[in-house]
Amino acid sequence: MKNDKARTDWFKQARFGMFIHWGDYSVLGRGEWVMWQEQIPPEKYAKYADQFKPTKYNPETWAALAKEAGMKYMVLTTRHHDGYCLFNTATTKFNAAQTGPGRDLIAPYVKACRKAGLKVGLYYSLGDWRNPDFWKHWTTTPKKGSSHWDQMVANVHAQVRELCTNYGQIDLIWYDGGFFPQDRTLAEAYDSKRLNAMIRRLQPQIIINNRSGLPEDFDTPEGHITASLPGRLWESCMTHNKHWAYFADDDLFRPARSVVIDITACAWGGGNYLLNVGPKPDGTIPAPSVKMLKEVGGWMRRNGEAIYGSERCEVTGAAFGVTTAKPGRIYLLVHWWPGTELKVPGAGIKPRKAWILSTKKPVKFRVQGKDLFFTGLPAQSPEPMTTVIGLEM
Repeated sequence: MKNDKARTDWFKQARFGMFIHWGDYSVLGRGEWVMWQEQIPPEKYAKYADQFKPTKYNPETWAALAKEAGMKYMVLTTRHHDGYCLFNTATTKFNAAQTGPGRDLIAPYVKACRKAGLKVGLYYSLGDWRNPDFWKHWTTTPKKGSSHWDQMVANVHAQVRELCTNYGQIDLIWYDGGFFPQDRTLAEAYDSKRLNAMIRRLQPQIIINNRSGLPEDFDTPEGHITASLPGRLWESCMTHNKHWAYFADDDLFRPARSVVIDITACAWGGGNYLLNVGPKPDGTIPAPSVKMLKEVGGWMRRNGEAIYGSERCEVTGAAFGVTTAKPGRIYLLVHWWPGTELKVPGAGIKPRKAWILSTKKPVKFRVQGKDLFFTGLPAQSPEPMTTVIGLEM
């Protein structure tokens, strides 16, 4: 395995990435769990894949939007729990090259990421609802020796090998879809040690998440922001509305300010933020998500210095928001603007100078004991989504 720092440093610097849930389930427009939630039998569900015709699929547009948003990497669902593969595979005809689109959808995605200078991430579900054992034992694995289960695991290993062999360099593998085994660990159920060893032989620079039952390189809290212990890489994945894949009736899209606050919360804890969007079945990203990403991108261009490559900070955010740090600098990310004066109690620091990051305007300050006061601030926040005050130490 390559030196850990060399392998993982890009991830630590990135802080912000795009997650994309997209597949045959997008045709139904009721989320990626529709097969399970509506208990659609596999043979009936398979027919929907024939309707998956993404005539407007252009991953270069996705990548350009991710880059405009200030994202540094992308992660796309190559296979979700329904077993449908967006890549050509020798293991099943239930794939985009042979059913539905009639072409491999992962190759152009990988190419688009590379062209845009984004790191390439592949999501892969270990489980497959079409397998009788997985369908029946969603929360408990069948007893050892099941031929159905063994065949599913063999397919997992074969498909992951294809993903790591057929598309050049892959930077990140994002497992999902395992469940809580009855008589063995998750790692034993999927033979994860051997699986991940194979990946590392084929892609020695890759980083792997923790959802194969082994810790590997990084943790993945989902739907919430919970920092791992210092020194451990982590990434919080959250979605723009209430579903991961396209849901036609879900209009509860979060505003850009909410997303910015999530990004800063992850950076404050030394982690990354993986923000999901769910393209329509034709391959286009819904307009509310496009609008949000452009707005977030504007904020990141003005304030990204406080996010990219940042570390946890010893100064607390008190009542105003959160903090991050870099060598020689501290950043105060002020979510809740206090008016013309801001107090940082117990800061215990003596800055050399202070300024508003987006406008570069200097900020007056004074130190009283361990408290730090900023005075003469604008009455209204210069950055409605979150104003950043930079401090040179």
